[in-house]
Amino acid sequence: MATAKLYSGSGDQKGTVDLPASLFEQPVNRQALYEAVRNFLANRRQGTHDTQTRAEVSATSAKMYRQKGTGRARAGSVASPVRVGGGVAFGPHPRDYSYVLPRKIKRVALKSALSDRANHDRVAVVEALTVDAPRTRTMAALLKAMGLPGRHTLVVLPAGGAADNLYKSFRNLNGVRVLRADELNAYTILWADNLVFTADALDGAEEVFGS
Repeated sequence: MATAKLYSGSGDQKGTVDLPASLFEQPVNRQALYEAVRNFLANRRQGTHDTQTRAEVSATSAKMYRQKGTGRARAGSVASPVRVGGGVAFGPHPRDYSYVLPRKIKRVALKSALSDRANHDRVAVVEALTVDAPRTRTMAALLKAMGLPGRHTLVVLPAGGAADNLYKSFRNLNGVRVLRADELNAYTILWADNLVFTADALDGAEEVFGS
């Protein structure tokens, strides 16, 4: 049974808690992880790169010099790709890099990433955590009290607007990313050295991705 350290809202360790086997006790499929990360990065690309072709270069259309008698090679356009300042042959143009990855592969990759972090004792659970207003300093003190190793921490909060204050409290911390329970993805999990779930978020993640 995969377990995680259980912490109070002030960062005191209170024991351990069992993690859902449907998410944290699955075989780690390296190929699925590769496909999921590749898909995530491709979908995030803007694809706005562009180069000018010879037709798009602003240049005179006059022939550069006469055809014969100069001893030079024939040339008819300043915008030729072989000339400095001319167009670019076969250069990049705006395009959409995104593509659809099968849902089953995404789900396998997500469970593989979660299981890998659980196998290395990099998952922690915090009991009921609430703030009446954004409190970044309070959340920074919480993470410091938990003594999490590494530089990157992913904080997983319950879905919906109930945790908005917590979201705003964590999001400005250096080395911390925040996701809702229904937004989990393999790339961000692999980016993180530590996963910190609230108890409600852990239940929500099992409800969404556990099947």
